[in-house]
Amino acid sequence: MRRLETKVAIITGASAGIGRATALLFAAEGAKLVLGARREAELANLVAEIEATGGQAVALAGDVRSEDYAKALVALAAERFGRLDIAFNNAGTLGETGASIGVSEAGWNDTIAINLTGAFLGAKHQVAEMAKHGGGSVIFTSTFVGHTFSFPGVAAYAASKSGLIGLTQALAAEFGPQGIRVNAVLPGAVDTAMYRTANATPEARDHLSSLHALKRAGTPEEIARSVLYLASDDASFVTGTASLVDGGISIARG
Repeated sequence: MRRLETKVAIITGASAGIGRATALLFAAEGAKLVLGARREAELANLVAEIEATGGQAVALAGDVRSEDYAKALVALAAERFGRLDIAFNNAGTLGETGASIGVSEAGWNDTIAINLTGAFLGAKHQVAEMAKHGGGSVIFTSTFVGHTFSFPGVAAYAASKSGLIGLTQALAAEFGPQGIRVNAVLPGAVDTAMYRTANATPEARDHLSSLHALKRAGTPEEIARSVLYLASDDASFVTGTASLVDGGISIARG
């Protein structure tokens, strides 16, 4: 039996990178999907790809900074598929970078709004729906940055992603009695469009790869497999964790 057979999942940030890879893997494992991101065309293409292989998916474009959007994704899951079992709150941004004394208030607030507040708003409505059906699994995409170590120039990103770990622990403690597990996955460098934008030259990418024990960046598919574990019943006794999937960058420095 496929690991997510009969399960219904919301994935945000689904149009590219880790979110897209996770959507394809979840569909292959039998999940019915509600896919969210800002880019409508990319979402439509992903739905078509999933349906072409016999999967079931619907998409709703929107902005995770909006609580109305968080409500709408959950309502779509309930209306179309009758329940919600899994939520992968993956949408995120690197945000404004550079020396912290030069980061604008607007840049700081926008990064926090997308990475942290957006994840909270999503979870707020997701756990309420999951509780109606006896439980579920909520997963956040955090990072090793701001947890095991950081880089100069990414204060807003580090703070927002580190905040997700505290949110994970608080929600896990609060909703564990209702059968809702809450975990965060902490990738290392992953070869996505965001990674290539932040590390625009081969030299920059080679340097970052060299910091990992495995001496390479990960792939979106590798992170997706760890998210699948946390979403599935294989992780039925796992909650409140900050799960490093970082190629050993947290224990190696070159």
